[in-house]
Amino acid sequence: MFTIASSPRLYPLTDRAVISLTGDERVKYLQGQVTCDVTALNAGDACPGGHCDSKGKLWASFWLANLGEQLLLVLNRSLVARQLPELKKFAVFSKVDIEDVSAQWQICGLAGEGLSHWLSHEVGDGNLWQGGVVMPVAAEHALLLLPKDAVLPELPQGDEQEWQGLMLQAGLPDMSAEHQGEYIPQMLNLQAIGGISFNKGCYMGQETVARAKYRGANKKAMFILEGEVEGEVAVNQDLELQLGDNWRRAGTVLSVCQQGNHCLLTSVLNKDLDADTVLRVKEQPDSRLRLRPLPYELAD
Repeated sequence: MFTIASSPRLYPLTDRAVISLTGDERVKYLQGQVTCDVTALNAGDACPGGHCDSKGKLWASFWLANLGEQLLLVLNRSLVARQLPELKKFAVFSKVDIEDVSAQWQICGLAGEGLSHWLSHEVGDGNLWQGGVVMPVAAEHALLLLPKDAVLPELPQGDEQEWQGLMLQAGLPDMSAEHQGEYIPQMLNLQAIGGISFNKGCYMGQETVARAKYRGANKKAMFILEGEVEGEVAVNQDLELQLGDNWRRAGTVLSVCQQGNHCLLTSVLNKDLDADTVLRVKEQPDSRLRLRPLPYELAD
């Protein structure tokens, strides 16, 4: 549906938010809150991760970057209203300042053949650049965070929907407020893309995450679906699974990108689905969606 451009493109993004952590105990504090290993990140490094409640259900999935004196979380803007107060809940006991700094940053996607070569020429060895950071998220795909007063690179620009489609094809999770408190991290495949450390110390929701891995407690995963629909498809719409002549509820739309009647979306579904499973959007009985292979191996 979406083909990566033959040369690097810039995708200005409007639906992302940025949360900042500063202060002497920023790393220690965040390490006790999220699924990824914050202590493993040097200045310029980045990784995916999740922030859970005490029961292991996600408040947010995100990308985390270490800018040296500052940690930045990049996430879906709709998550901030509920997630930020939860992240700050215990901050009064630590030397850390946490705030929504979205207005201070320009957030863009970078993608295209030759992007890694372009970055090595423009950015150099590290990922810190012009007071911001480049965050690789997949092969020849990256997020770019630059201060508001920085000059964006002179590259052809693509639209936000195209970037969303590229992220869906890469199997990268993007949850919205509608799904907060519903999924554990493994249901969004965070373990498959390096977003969960099973060797770090305690963090919020760790017992549930560990149980899902070591006891096989998780029976769901995020899948990519593609096909034809009858009308507009939105986040949280119900999806149905075909069983002979009947249809049964299977899950909801996690994130979606649509061009006309052609639709690409992600959904959390049972892990044991057959590759030839047929699904549809519940309100659109003539729609048909099929599973698209994930670009990585799933693991508990």
